[in-house]
Amino acid sequence: MRILSFIKGYRRDAFLAPLFKLSEAVLELFVPIAVASLIDTGIAGNNLGYIVRMALLLVLLGVVGLAVSVTAQFFAARAATGFAEKMKSALYAHISSLSELDRDKIGTNTLITRLTSDSTLVQNGINMFLRLFLRSPFVVVGAAIAAFTVDAHLSIIFVIVIPLLSVIVALIMSFTIPMYRKVQNSLDNILSRTRENLSGVRVLRAFGKEEDEKNAFEGDLASLNDLQNSSGRISALLNPLTYVVINLAVIAIIYGGRARYEASLIEIGAIVALVNYMNQILVELVKFANLIVTMTRAIASGRRIEAVFAIKPSMTDKENAAEEGIDGSDAISFSSVSLTYREGGEPSLSDISFTIRKGEKIGIIGGTGSGKTSLINLIPRFYDATDGSVSVFGIDVRDWKRSALRSRIAVVPQKTRLFSGTVRSNMQWGDQRAGDDEIRKALEDADALSFVMDKDGAFDSTVSAGGKNLSGGQRQRLAIARALVKDAPILILDDSFSALDFKTESKVRHAVLSTDKTVLLVSQRTGAMMSMDRVIVMDKGRVVGIGRHEELLSSCPIYREIYTSQYGGDNENS
Repeated sequence: MRILSFIKGYRRDAFLAPLFKLSEAVLELFVPIAVASLIDTGIAGNNLGYIVRMALLLVLLGVVGLAVSVTAQFFAARAATGFAEKMKSALYAHISSLSELDRDKIGTNTLITRLTSDSTLVQNGINMFLRLFLRSPFVVVGAAIAAFTVDAHLSIIFVIVIPLLSVIVALIMSFTIPMYRKVQNSLDNILSRTRENLSGVRVLRAFGKEEDEKNAFEGDLASLNDLQNSSGRISALLNPLTYVVINLAVIAIIYGGRARYEASLIEIGAIVALVNYMNQILVELVKFANLIVTMTRAIASGRRIEAVFAIKPSMTDKENAAEEGIDGSDAISFSSVSLTYREGGEPSLSDISFTIRKGEKIGIIGGTGSGKTSLINLIPRFYDATDGSVSVFGIDVRDWKRSALRSRIAVVPQKTRLFSGTVRSNMQWGDQRAGDDEIRKALEDADALSFVMDKDGAFDSTVSAGGKNLSGGQRQRLAIARALVKDAPILILDDSFSALDFKTESKVRHAVLSTDKTVLLVSQRTGAMMSMDRVIVMDKGRVVGIGRHEELLSSCPIYREIYTSQYGGDNENS
């Protein structure tokens, strides 16, 4: 697995953790022998001094074993958490490098699951693996060997019991491991449904679908419950079956040991030691079974994370990507541009060509699904054109360094997104160096200054995640202000006035159009188009008209239809 490479830098910890665990196991294997010696020599011989010495030795073994165990856990935890930190960091960076199209294919909920629950399962798997993958087999084999040193005759029982216990564990694991995989997939589905429903809770309530989604959720939970019960019933057989075998083995040891004791071939302490070794084997086999279950889940999660890493970004910067535009060039140019989001689907944009000069104010209008947002998404290279080319300041966007290109473009997206923090921190997304004067000017131009100053803390007032503590209009005005703080030469407003009343929209639009920026304004309102230098009319992914408002009323039926539907009457009223 590629993700195992993230253990680099923690190899020493990954080596020391099992090493200390083996040391702990060695100390543990000495305990039954020490107990046997205490019984046979100290207690049987009524030697108080020896008893005290052996008791102190047992205490010492316990204290040293505890210290070694804690040290092993420390190294294992540090290796696992360090591994997880590097893996999550790399995974997040990889996800960030993917284009919008790449992320659309795999889905946001899936990516969040890979970064959270799957990464945690892999981390837990690494932790447990480092602690038990050597220790458990070592104790099982070591206990058997130590038993032979105590009494070779009775140790034949170990030769019979260990394979039998191994078969029981293997059979139960062969049934439960596929079930655990199904359980994990079911948990993924429930997590995805939960995130989707919580993020869209207002839509659920608006359509009265709470009961339907509740029933669907309960159905998913019932399926998960059935899977967990089925796997639980089989897993529950592990302890009873292994304890039955161990108890029978202990009975055999005691029964055989009595005969050999009566024949003076073995001491009581040796019998106790053999029983202790048998119990050690039981405990380690159960631990090993749990390790297998944990590793199965971790491997499944690791493969899902690997699948994300395997996605090669469809959008990358060229080796000598441009960081500056060409002097004297037009701001934006589309040349025979087409866009298809998914293979086999209908084109979202078809054969689009136009040029926008620097400082020009352009309106973009069209019906729902006409391709307006798709068109503007090509300019900052959120998507790449399937055919044709898009140029910004004389350079094809595919030849720009993406960070340099996007630094010259400020976008107010159709779906407003603010981030948890303060008004100031959100404004400084546009420019980290922006001071109070720049923020105040931007807020004033976006008609947001008054409501911001009315809040406790003003610029330092709290903004919750997604701007949930603000109204839709307030969120839009803050998003516009954030874009203005960026002070980029190109400003794109994607239906960014939809939550504003006509008076506020007119005021903000006037402030935006008064700048020397190149402005692209997407809107459904023809009233917003009247003050534009030119208007691009979209229909079914094609440009069906370009011109001023008055020209389009007489030459473009689509534009005239939109205008009439909003204002009524005839064209003379324009």
